[in-house]
Amino acid sequence: MGSAPRRGIGAGAVRRAVVALLRLTVLVLLLPARVLLLVVVLVSTVLWCCLGAFPLFPVSTRLVRAAADRARWAAGHWSEVPVPRPYRSRPPLDHSPHGWLRTGPDHRRKRWFADVSATVRWLWNDPATWRDTLWVVAAPVVGGTITGLPVLLTGYGLYGLARPVLPGPPAAGPGYELLPAAFAVILGAVLTAVGLALARPALRLHGLWTRFLLGPTERTRLAQRVEQLTEIRLDATEAQAAELRRIERDLHDGAQARLVAVSLRLGAVVALIDHDPRTAKRVVTDAQENVTQALQELRDLVRGIHPPVLAERGLAEGLRALALDVPLRVEVRAELPGRAEAPVESAVYFAVSEALTNAVKHGEARGATVELSHTAGLLRAAVTDDGRGGADPGLGSGLRGIQRRLAAFDGTLQLSSPPGGPTRLIMELPCVLSSPRTSSS
Repeated sequence: MGSAPRRGIGAGAVRRAVVALLRLTVLVLLLPARVLLLVVVLVSTVLWCCLGAFPLFPVSTRLVRAAADRARWAAGHWSEVPVPRPYRSRPPLDHSPHGWLRTGPDHRRKRWFADVSATVRWLWNDPATWRDTLWVVAAPVVGGTITGLPVLLTGYGLYGLARPVLPGPPAAGPGYELLPAAFAVILGAVLTAVGLALARPALRLHGLWTRFLLGPTERTRLAQRVEQLTEIRLDATEAQAAELRRIERDLHDGAQARLVAVSLRLGAVVALIDHDPRTAKRVVTDAQENVTQALQELRDLVRGIHPPVLAERGLAEGLRALALDVPLRVEVRAELPGRAEAPVESAVYFAVSEALTNAVKHGEARGATVELSHTAGLLRAAVTDDGRGGADPGLGSGLRGIQRRLAAFDGTLQLSSPPGGPTRLIMELPCVLSSPRTSSS
C-alpha cells in the first residue's frame, strides 16, 4: 500500500519535468525572433545616428517592450517568478487649448515633431529602456544557453534511444557510432534523464535571469511607489470632497429642510394656540412627525458615514447587519480572531457593500457569499455572487471606486467575472488584528 503514493509522486514529477521541457522548447523556438529583434534594433540605431531618423527610436523601443512583456509573462506564468513592469508613466503632452484650433499644415507638422520629441525624451530617460536593450543583446546567448541545454540533452538522448529502430546502421549518429548499440541506448537514456532533471531548474533560472534584467530596480520601485502614493492622495482628496458634498446635500435637502419646516409650524402654533387649539394640536402633531423623520434621516446619514454596528460590534457583525438590508440572499462566513483598525474595517465594509449593490443592480444576482479571513498579515474579503457575470472595471465607476478605496490602505482587488457568472471579488488589505472589542452595553 505504501508504494502507490511513491508511484504517484514519481509520475507527477515526470509530468512536471516534461511540461517544463516543452516550455523551454517554446523559448528556444523564439530565439530566432529575438535575433531578428536585435537586428531591427541595430539597424534602427544606425539609421537614427547616421541619418537622423529619430522617429525609428520610439518604434524599435515599443517592439522591444512588447517582446519584454511577453518574456515577463513567461517568467511569471511558466517559471513562477513574477516580474513587474518597470516602465515610467508617460508624461502628458503639452497641448494648449488654442493650439488644437490651428489646423494649418505647418502647425500640424510642428505638433507632430513636438509629440515625437517628447516621446523620444520619455523613452530615452527611462532606465528600463536600456535594460531592455541589454536583454535583447544578451537573450540569444545567455537565454539560449539556459533554455537550450536541457532541450539539446533530451533531444540527443531521445535520438540515441530511438536510433536502433530507425532505418540505417543500428548505432549510427553523431557520436553514437563510436559506441556499441547497447551502450548507445544506455547513453541516450542517461542523457534523456539528465535533460528532464535539468528542465525545471533551468526554467526557474531563466525566470530569475529575466527578472534580473527586466524587473524594476530599487530606484524604479521607489519612483513607482511615489507615483502610486501621489495617485492615492489625489483619489483620497477627490473622494473626501465628494463625500463632504454628499453629506452637505443630504443635510440641506433632508434633515435641514424638515427642521426648518418644524420651526415654521411651531411659529404658527403660537398664533393658533389661543383661538384655535384643535388646529394648533394638528400642527404640533405634524411637527412631531417631521422631527421623527429628520432623526431617521440623520441616523441614515451617520450610518452612511460610519455604521454604529460596525463601531460597536466589528466587521463581521457589521456585514451580517448589512446582509439583512440587501435585497439578496447573502451568507457571511467570518474567521477573524480580532478587530482590525477602524479605517480598515470601514473600507472593507463599504467595499463589500458596493460589491453587493453591483451584484443586485448590474449582475441580477439572487444569492451571494461573503467570506472574511485573516492570514499572514492580510485581511481578506471575498464576495461571490451567482449573477450573469461580465463585470469590467472599465465599464463603470463601482469597481473603480472599490479599487480607490482599497488602494488608500495598500489593498488589492482581484476580479473574476466570466460571462454567465459567477462573479468573484477578492479584496486584500495588509493589517494587524487586535484583541476583540465588545460593546459596553
